[in-house]
Amino acid sequence: MAERTLSIIKPDAVSKNVIGEIIKRFESAQLKIVAIQMRHLTKKEAEAFYDVHRERPFFDSLATFMSSGPVVAMVLEGENAVAKNRTLMGATDPKKADKGTIRADFAGSIEANAVHGSDSSASAAVEIPFFFSRLDLVR
Repeated sequence: MAERTLSIIKPDAVSKNVIGEIIKRFESAQLKIVAIQMRHLTKKEAEAFYDVHRERPFFDSLATFMSSGPVVAMVLEGENAVAKNRTLMGATDPKKADKGTIRADFAGSIEANAVHGSDSSASAAVEIPFFFSRLDLVR
């Protein structure tokens, strides 16, 4: 059964001009893009998106980073989309990410780690509406 997940190409990867390379990996893994947009988050928007991490020591620097430049948000759809996307992304720390993953190839640090992906279907259900209305999603 197809599921949906949110993926964000973060400001570091956008500035490196690797959007197309990252999207190609999703599509090659049979993940279909059913919604996509580029936007520059304000710090307040980044804080709201990452609110689940508000009490963590990296919260402020993460919100600052995520509002430092444009991001590309997309909804990916496919069989086991959440797990497939997380495998493609690799470990949060690019130094620990498997060779050939997005983070191993394009990320510079734990924070500037190229991409975000929902960690579960439940998270995707909360994260997708942050960027997209039901009308934005292609059926």
